[in-house]
Amino acid sequence: QVHLVESGGGLVQPGGSLRLSCAASGTIVSIDAMGWYRQAPGKARELVATITSGGSTNYADSVKGRFTISRDNAKKMVYLQLSSLKPEDTALYSCNSRLQYYSGLKRVWGDSWGQGTQVTVSS
Repeated sequence: QVHLVESGGGLVQPGGSLRLSCAASGTIVSIDAMGWYRQAPGKARELVATITSGGSTNYADSVKGRFTISRDNAKKMVYLQLSSLKPEDTALYSCNSRLQYYSGLKRVWGDSWGQGTQVTVSS
């Protein structure tokens, strides 16, 4: 089985910064794309940023130039550096990964989600 655990959320003032981390663990064979999504109260979950195993990145227009996604393949971790934060960035940030893992003796591909870490931007 696979687990994704996020950390690094918190309360920050507008204009501030945070660094989110997501650690993948379990019977993982390989990890393809990893990404961050967010969901604000009363709104649908939205893509924030993704990164491929080769390091290619993609960002939502609303965070381009302010957020940076990165990963450490050896540690099976993905990070999201949040800068110039705005109140509208307030949301539950969740990590997602497309990965191959052992289910019993079989290798299977699947998507895994973490529980999320809360980011609140307020003065």
